Amino acid sequence: MQRILYMNAGIHHTEGIKYTGSKLRLLPYIVGEIERTGIRDVLDAFSGTTRVSQALAQSGYDVTANDISEWSEVFGNCYLVSSGQDRFYQEIIDGLNALEGYDGWFSENYGGTGPEGKRPFQMHNARKLDAIRDCIDTLGLEWVDKCVILTSLILALDSVDNTLGHFVSYLSGWSRRSYRDLKLELPARFPIRTRNTVLKGDAFDAVKSHHDLVYLDPPYGSNNEKMPPSRVRYASYYHFWKTVILNDRPRLFGKANRRDDTHDSESGSIFEEFRRGPDGKFIAMSAIDRLISEADADYILLSYSSGGRAGREELADIMSSNGTLLSVREIDYRKNVMSDFSRTREWTNQNDRVHKEYLFLMKK
Repeated sequence: MQRILYMNAGIHHTEGIKYTGSKLRLLPYIVGEIERTGIRDVLDAFSGTTRVSQALAQSGYDVTANDISEWSEVFGNCYLVSSGQDRFYQEIIDGLNALEGYDGWFSENYGGTGPEGKRPFQMHNARKLDAIRDCIDTLGLEWVDKCVILTSLILALDSVDNTLGHFVSYLSGWSRRSYRDLKLELPARFPIRTRNTVLKGDAFDAVKSHHDLVYLDPPYGSNNEKMPPSRVRYASYYHFWKTVILNDRPRLFGKANRRDDTHDSESGSIFEEFRRGPDGKFIAMSAIDRLISEADADYILLSYSSGGRAGREELADIMSSNGTLLSVREIDYRKNVMSDFSRTREWTNQNDRVHKEYLFLMKK
C-alpha cells in the first residue's frame, strides 16, 4: 500500500478554539490533497474555526469560508479579510486589558466562586468579560475590525475556561487554567495575498456559486447508537461564543444556561440528523448526497472521521454516484502517515479504537 507523508508540508500557523471535530492535525493532508488537483479557488463550506481556511489562504489559495455560526464568521473576517495594522488593534487590546472588571450579565450567569466548579469561568474572569464586552460595543469599530477584537476575546476566554471544550456541561472542579487572569492578545494574523470571502449561511446556498474545489467537513455525530442525536448539536455546544459575539443577553435554560434559541427543535441541522428516513438511509447522508450533487465545482474533497455514525462505504458510494472518485485516503495519527485506501480492501475493523480520518477526493 502506498504511504504518503504530508506532515512536513510546510503548513503555516493557524489559530482556533477547542473544537469538536477540529481538523488541526489534518491540515497537512488536506492541503496536500488539494495541491494534487492544481486548482486555485476553494470553498470551505463548513469552515468552523476556519483553521482549514487559514491554512489554505496562507498556501496561496483564494478562499471562501462559509458557516452558519456567528463565531466562524468572526474568525473568518479576522484571519482572512482584516487588513488593519497590528498597532491599531494592539492599542485597543491594551485598553481593554486595563479595564477593571465589574458585576454584570456574564458574571451573573457564567461566573463561579468557591472550591467547586460547575461554571465555565471563575468570577474574576467573568467580571472582566463583562467590562470588556460592554466596552467593545462603545468603540464604534467597523465590523471587520470588531471581528479582530472579538476573536482576541474568544481566544483569551478559551484559555481560561473550565470546560472540556464545549458549553453543554462544565467541570466539577476548577481547571488549572481557570485560575489565570483573562488577558487579550493580538491574534496571529498573516498578510492577505489572496482574494478571500467570508459567508454566513446555509451550505446549500454556498455551493451554488462556482468554485474550483469545495471542501466538505459536515458534522457527522457519534457512532454510539445509544447517544441521542441531540447530544451532538454544534449550536448548543458553542452557544456561549454566539452570546459573546452578539452581547444580546438572551433568555437561558437548563443547568448549563444555554441560549433559548439552542433548543433542539430550533437549532438542529439536517447534517446532524442521524435518524433514518423512510428509505432506511441516514437523513444526514441523504443531505450530503444532495449537497455534492448540487455543488457547482470541478472537485469535491470530503473529510470523514472513523468516529462518525455513517458508513464509510456509503460515503464512497455517494461520491462515486456524483462523479469520479479519484482517491480515498486513510490517515493514521499514530504513525503520521496517509495511505491510499483501495475500495476492494475491507474497511478498518469497526472495533478498532484507533481514531482515523478519511479524505475522499472526487472530480465532478
